[in-house]
Amino acid sequence: MILPRLVLAVLLAGWGGALTAQEAVRIVVVSDLNGSYGSTTYGSDVHRAIRATIALEPDLVLSTGDMVAGQRRPHLSEAEIRAMWRGFHNAVTDPLAAAGIPLAVTPGNHDGSAYPGFELERRIYREEWLARRPDLAFVGPDTYPFFYGFDIGPARVVSLDATRVGHLDPAQMDHLSSVFRGAGPTRIVFSHIPLWPFAINRETEIIGDPELESLLERVEIDLHLSGHHHAFYPGFLDAFSVVSQAELGGGARRLIGTRTRAPSAITVLDIMPDGAIRISAFRAPDFTTPVDIDALPPKLVTRDRVIRRLDRVPSGDVGLARP
Repeated sequence: MILPRLVLAVLLAGWGGALTAQEAVRIVVVSDLNGSYGSTTYGSDVHRAIRATIALEPDLVLSTGDMVAGQRRPHLSEAEIRAMWRGFHNAVTDPLAAAGIPLAVTPGNHDGSAYPGFELERRIYREEWLARRPDLAFVGPDTYPFFYGFDIGPARVVSLDATRVGHLDPAQMDHLSSVFRGAGPTRIVFSHIPLWPFAINRETEIIGDPELESLLERVEIDLHLSGHHHAFYPGFLDAFSVVSQAELGGGARRLIGTRTRAPSAITVLDIMPDGAIRISAFRAPDFTTPVDIDALPPKLVTRDRVIRRLDRVPSGDVGLARP
């Protein structure tokens, strides 16, 4: 079995901001920032989360999709879609750029949907991000801002184009077979739709492909990051870890096996020079308060899959660090 190199960090006090290891790479992950259909403004959680993100001084921010609120019927006009993106850039992209922090994105169903009928939204998504292509060390097939990869520190990070429920297209499966050749010790994949379920009433909104999971095992990924289910959960499959992101724009959901809605939150990855990853999450309203990992279900059980909480995997696979 391929053993992960992840350490789940549960911080018991406020976040201090400084890294504990020199040369570590810090990545903040945000997700599902959109509000109601067609909205061009963003709620206070988004603005506070971006301010907290900038204060953390990350090397990179990842978005796991749903940055604007499209995929509506009747369809939005081009002017309406462009206005949504201007609102997003004002609230998120521009403040990060002003702070010198690159933003790497992957499409969601509400901003770059591949479902029939939303070709205009998908074209605009491409144009918006081609104009704001981050200065990263890109590798492999270059279909940015959909499927693409890049290196940062010891990590190779790959975006999957997963905006529809169900299996990936054959071209992406082929790209995945080769994109990690020559990669460093840390291998991360991020997409909007998750591999398997995290949230109640979203059990069928998954990629749900055992062949993809097997392929990710073969290329020895360490971590898959996803959005769409609007609840933070750090989990582990048989050979790699998975983290579902909380939302920032509204519509919080309940994790499988729970009764209360998950808080809005950001995820922080600190990648050490040896490739180990320290994972933490910080919740609204200030986004400096740690998410209580012990309050999360020890495992998520559905007919498709069992996802164990990251700190509950066998000793030696993953350690639980409590600084």
